[in-house]
Amino acid sequence: MNNVEYERLPDGCGFCAKFDGKNIGEITFVKIGLDKLMIDHTFIDDAYQRLPIEFRLVSMVVNLAREQHRKILSICPSTLNVFAGHPEFDDVRLMNSR
Repeated sequence: MNNVEYERLPDGCGFCAKFDGKNIGEITFVKIGLDKLMIDHTFIDDAYQRLPIEFRLVSMVVNLAREQHRKILSICPSTLNVFAGHPEFDDVRLMNSR
């Protein structure tokens, strides 16, 4: 499934995953002040749940946070699971969001 394309949402507050032009995944966040992003929603189409799409979307937000020197707070349970399994994201994760 190397044909999954990832792109920033038009409003700049999230990323989506597309396959054959269909939106199969999405992550959205809200900017809080100058130094935080809050992930508020993720969606992965049921047919694509076994692929690492959610991890890739979270990685994109993590990279953005690093570029912008922000920390990430997540209120999305599935994203919290991704953070819990990937200590390499701890540098941007607010410790109380686990």
